Amino acid sequence: MNVPEPDMRDEYDFSAARRGQHHRAYRAGHTVRVIKDDGAVETTHFTLADGAVMLDPDVKAAFPDSESVNRALRGLVAPR
Repeated sequence: MNVPEPDMRDEYDFSAARRGQHHRAYRAGHTVRVIKDDGAVETTHFTLADGAVMLDPDVKAAFPDSESVNRALRGLVAPR
């Protein structure tokens, strides 16, 4: 089911896109370069912090914050 995103413009064409094709590289880290009005370049490298996880959108909708995720996962692990 294709639900239009409110911020997507009609001229954007994702018909040849493959879902998840860049997720491994993204999780390994990525670099963002911003060229400012004065010509200066700001480069920032992003990685997932130690212990961080990426939630799929449907899971994120059910668990919107760390507390709710931790509470659910504690119910799945055996007490030590």
